[in-house]
Amino acid sequence: MAWVVATFYKFVPLSELGGLRVELLELCLGWELRGTILLASEGLNATVAGDRPSIDTLLAWLHSHPEIGPFPHQESTMASAPFERMKVKLKQEIVTLGRPEVNPAQQQVGTYVEPHEWNQVIADPEVMVIDARNDFEVELGTFQGAVNPRTHSFRELPDYVATHLDPAQHKKVAMFCTGGIRCEKATAYLLDQGFEQVYHLRGGILNYLKTVPVDASLWQGDCFVFDERVAVDHRLNATDHGLCLGCGHPISPAEKASPDYEDGISCPHCYAALTPEKRSRLEARQRHR
Repeated sequence: MAWVVATFYKFVPLSELGGLRVELLELCLGWELRGTILLASEGLNATVAGDRPSIDTLLAWLHSHPEIGPFPHQESTMASAPFERMKVKLKQEIVTLGRPEVNPAQQQVGTYVEPHEWNQVIADPEVMVIDARNDFEVELGTFQGAVNPRTHSFRELPDYVATHLDPAQHKKVAMFCTGGIRCEKATAYLLDQGFEQVYHLRGGILNYLKTVPVDASLWQGDCFVFDERVAVDHRLNATDHGLCLGCGHPISPAEKASPDYEDGISCPHCYAALTPEKRSRLEARQRHR
């Protein structure tokens, strides 16, 4: 069958998280869905795969839930299952900025920019364009002229803002991320820090790639995704990148040919930090896969 992959999030106050988790997991297993749904008091964040009827049933159930309600989602299709099982997890945050006072459901977020208007915004020389993703994601691809904060996790972004951005100097800031969720928090944080004109790409990079034709695109490279595809090109087709199971870094075919690459153990990005103890743990994990 063709697997439909639905990605979605919504910042909305949720209560009775334990009961919601149990109910959602039971329903998703009954619908033979696979993937991960994160639940927190601030909302939900999910990537779920299944057949067309099951995905539609899940979305309809969530849209009709009295606390959740309608929300947009992104879709793609795959010939094989992108996930091994279904998980519903409780978290402190559905995307971890580490600043619990930042809540897009209760605060103003940046101005949304539709994909067909994004090129005009980021071409403005007065706009500072910031890639809100992690360094390894930016390495695969980014927008023309975008700044890479070189963060290793999203929770490092506030430190970058404190040391590299100034509301008095940077009058216009535009941010983007994979599907839009990180920018909801990032733009809310910037506004709270005194930045006045803050923009973010609605639906993130994936929505842009789906909407903007290749010949009109300012996107350069591939886009990292959090499933077994690892990365997609401008037409949202899976590329030939793999994933190092030792460090989680995407790896190209050329990197797989490196003497530092060992399947399930290491790659050129982590070989130098591979200790005998870590090798032993990874080899044990490989034996039990």
